[in-house]
Amino acid sequence: MEKVRFGIIGVGNMGYSHAKKMLAGNVENGYLSAVCDLKEDKLARVKELEGSENVKTFTDYKEMLASGTCDAIVVAVPHYDHPRLVIEALESGHHVVCEKPAGVYTKQVKEMNAVAEKSDKLFTMMFNQRTNCVYRKMHEMIQNGELGEIKRIIWTITNWYRPQSYYDSGDWRATWKGEGGGVLFNQCPHQLDLIQWIPGISPVKVRAFCHYGKWHDIEVEDDVTAYMEYANGATGVFITSTADAPGTNRLEILGDKGQLICEHFGSVYGTESGKRDKLTFIRNEVSEREFNKTCTASFGSPAQTLVTVETDGQNPQHVGIFNNFANAILGLEPLFVDGKEGLNGVELMDAMQLSGWLQKEVTLPIDDDLYYAELQKKIATGRKKETVTETVTLDMSNTF
Repeated sequence: MEKVRFGIIGVGNMGYSHAKKMLAGNVENGYLSAVCDLKEDKLARVKELEGSENVKTFTDYKEMLASGTCDAIVVAVPHYDHPRLVIEALESGHHVVCEKPAGVYTKQVKEMNAVAEKSDKLFTMMFNQRTNCVYRKMHEMIQNGELGEIKRIIWTITNWYRPQSYYDSGDWRATWKGEGGGVLFNQCPHQLDLIQWIPGISPVKVRAFCHYGKWHDIEVEDDVTAYMEYANGATGVFITSTADAPGTNRLEILGDKGQLICEHFGSVYGTESGKRDKLTFIRNEVSEREFNKTCTASFGSPAQTLVTVETDGQNPQHVGIFNNFANAILGLEPLFVDGKEGLNGVELMDAMQLSGWLQKEVTLPIDDDLYYAELQKKIATGRKKETVTETVTLDMSNTF
């Protein structure tokens, strides 16, 4: 093939955004050939976009998969359906891009990964935040040993304030049955991926304090503080909420050779996306562990140098993932994100949720069956949302 033909299943908020980018010609070696959605009005909205004349529409995804119109499928449906549709797309001979999160519970994600492992087709997750130059640089520096042994990871990520109207925009939003969770499952999948991908280590124990409907009239979590422990003795703290105004986005990773600090300055400061991230490296001239052993004074610490880290400045986000995926299919470059890594974030969000439900520390990997059973209890006792009058399609262009 000369160019990859993309089909999108689900053209609500994210799917529509992806369609716009593809129709605008942002994917050099790929183009939009088909879209599928249960709702005709969403299909009509795509067909109103410039360049959509040759895009075929379907209301049945099985018909689209069997139509021969697509080489690659983008799964952009509600969370619970991600693994099922990824499996069907792979088994029907398509390459697949899956929106975050990989699923709601580890049991279904592991089933999806088993199919992906056997498939000869490429599978990637839409982990567009991995394309951010600051995160790529942090990952590179840590993998090159510049921080040494990781000792502590702290991420406060609360700069995605959501008013009650956001949760009232759909009867599935912020429900156990519709989304499987709240801020951890909707806003945080990227951060729960990055907090493992950037340093290259994953926690083995989690104690989380999840507050359900603390700040909003919802049944799921909207405020979480989690403590994590790692196999090498490192510790971590993860704090998130959808009710902080102003919010914070600050990631600190401490190693024995120094500390990386990534700060994001939000749109309230009038700066453009991609130009508001600052990465600082405080470098120890001598490893803290070495200094601790050799220092003869009662006080003091290793001499340090503060460096503002330069990056390549590139932050292509979703377009970057799509371009890499198309190029990888065509054999032009390696795949950037292995879709099977989507399990890591789901494992961590499930661990935090399970800890909140059971009100105790949990170990990773979690008990898949226990989590699924506890989730079913939540779904069974969930309440029907009475405040929603109609489902609203949201503008996603300024949320990344």
